[in-house]
Amino acid sequence: MFNKILIANRGEIACRVMETAQKMGVSCVAVYSDADALAKHVQMADEAVHIGGAAPADSYLRGDVIIQAALDTGAQAIHPGYGFLSENPDFVDSVEAAGLTFIGPSADAIRKMGLKDAAKVLMEQAGVPVVPGYHGDNQDPEHLAGAADTIGYPVLIKAVAGGGGKGMRLVEKPEEFSAALDSARGEAKTAFGNDAVLVEKFVAKPRHIEVQVFGDGTQAVHLFERDCSLQRRHQKVIEEAPAPGMTAEMREAMGQAGVRAAEAIGYKGAGTVEFIVDASDGLRPDRFWFMEMNTRLQVEHPVTEAITGVDLVEWQLRVAAGESLPKQQSDLSISGHAFEARLYAEDVPKGFLPATGTLTHLLFPPESRADSGVRAGDTISPWYDPMIAKVVVHGPTRAVALESLHRTLRRTEVAGTVTNLAFLGALTRHAGFVAGDVDTGLIGRDIDGLSKEAEASPVAVVAAAMMALDLVESGSETGFTLWAPLHRAVQLLRDEDIIDLDVQVEGPDRQVWRIGETHMVAQRRGGDWMIDGKPMPRAAMAGSQITVFENYGQVFGIVDPLDRDASAAGDTNVVEAPMPGLVKAVFASAGQSVKEGERLAVLEAMKMEHSLLAARDGVVAEVLAEAGAQVEAGAALVRLEDNA
Repeated sequence: MFNKILIANRGEIACRVMETAQKMGVSCVAVYSDADALAKHVQMADEAVHIGGAAPADSYLRGDVIIQAALDTGAQAIHPGYGFLSENPDFVDSVEAAGLTFIGPSADAIRKMGLKDAAKVLMEQAGVPVVPGYHGDNQDPEHLAGAADTIGYPVLIKAVAGGGGKGMRLVEKPEEFSAALDSARGEAKTAFGNDAVLVEKFVAKPRHIEVQVFGDGTQAVHLFERDCSLQRRHQKVIEEAPAPGMTAEMREAMGQAGVRAAEAIGYKGAGTVEFIVDASDGLRPDRFWFMEMNTRLQVEHPVTEAITGVDLVEWQLRVAAGESLPKQQSDLSISGHAFEARLYAEDVPKGFLPATGTLTHLLFPPESRADSGVRAGDTISPWYDPMIAKVVVHGPTRAVALESLHRTLRRTEVAGTVTNLAFLGALTRHAGFVAGDVDTGLIGRDIDGLSKEAEASPVAVVAAAMMALDLVESGSETGFTLWAPLHRAVQLLRDEDIIDLDVQVEGPDRQVWRIGETHMVAQRRGGDWMIDGKPMPRAAMAGSQITVFENYGQVFGIVDPLDRDASAAGDTNVVEAPMPGLVKAVFASAGQSVKEGERLAVLEAMKMEHSLLAARDGVVAEVLAEAGAQVEAGAALVRLEDNA
């Protein structure tokens, strides 16, 4: 076994690898960028090496600097985590050329699975079922259109490189093919530097089911399946294992297909073989097809660990150190059911807009597993993926595990940034998901209901007001005057609405609140506050912002009556950056006439591109930023002329 390894990653996966490695007695070296100097993974590590600037290209993608850090610290191996350099075969070659061990598959295996079209040809040769489609080298538009006609509409155009939904277009009619092809190629060229595409049959009721495989370079086993069908924009939201509705016959067929895929390329380490499944007639062993293989540990690996009792990172370290597979296929079995929910800093009602901010409070229920790379006090950086945590639960049955996930999310407390917590909670109560009737289009079909913001209850409003006036703790001012109980007033800001409250403090254990015409009583009983007979929800306050942990977190601001902004209606003349980021493109020029909704600029932040649109018809007065500029949140990018 290794004595010391370097982890070429950051955030929750770096912390996850360290937890297992340090339990095994292996010392861990962290690497960090300027933005991560005080990050959790740096604090957890036995040693840490600074590798460059905040941008990934200046730090976590600098393979040569990372390898030198490993050599300088005496590390024997490098664990890549996922993302960044984890599926870069040139990096693997460089690691091995330096005399170090890469904890993962060979460069040859990564190359074979790196391009979707070549991988599918290889899988067909290995007897793995592949979606009907064209994966050839002829990229002539007429040839591709003819292939689509042969396959039969609807079809998917997909970039052969990359992932995350970029370079992917659904085409339902022949007359739409040409425009969709141009669009897919343009996006693929920008994202991956490769505009080659493939054309596949579109599956009517698709489910995304993947098989966890593990190999030692010769032999492979599978650790059963995960269902990752709950997606938005081709990004996974909640994953589960095993897949609902899975039959023993289909599990055997999919598992063996995954093993054949791994053994066909001499796979070593943890990998995932992803399949698209047609669930329009239930789960049938003749209705699943290979999509791609992820040649690394997956984000959702904890659900597999929960149902098998296997620590996949431990397996990675052991096999990379030269040991044989810890278990054979007959030694592996499924116990219960597990879910993983991805908690992100993002504004769901605003189209899942990634968010930044400082986490002023972060708490997870003790009975759940929360893999996180941040703590209270940490800042969600605009440079990296805005994941806060992966919340994982396990139960004896799917129903029990899902109810556990629902309770866990309701008891998760986050303050300091907007999150998708309420959205995740709504999914746990979605009738189709509860019944196990899932497919990749579920979220898109029901997005309005799933993203609806919860209203703050009167109890939450009073709880926030009690925090604002410091009337919660037993040692707080009770508010008595010499002659009578004291009336106090406070104004709270909820979204853009002002809430006026008045309280009469009648003693250390009793308060009478008025909100408009409504009166409510807060009474302390046995040390705990009750508001109108209901327990006061937990709350946290940071500066002038209060978060009441009811309905996944209700946020209130404390209004300073001397600092009311008379111009709260907003300025439709100025297009501002909604978050820190890189100005990718500017389409406006001074004197140009624009229409409401017209795209004026593109901002790149949190690994995504965001179009910035004109709020009204008008004429561009000036352009205040140029492509390539790094801007802060709220920076003015384009200004329109004042309305006459």
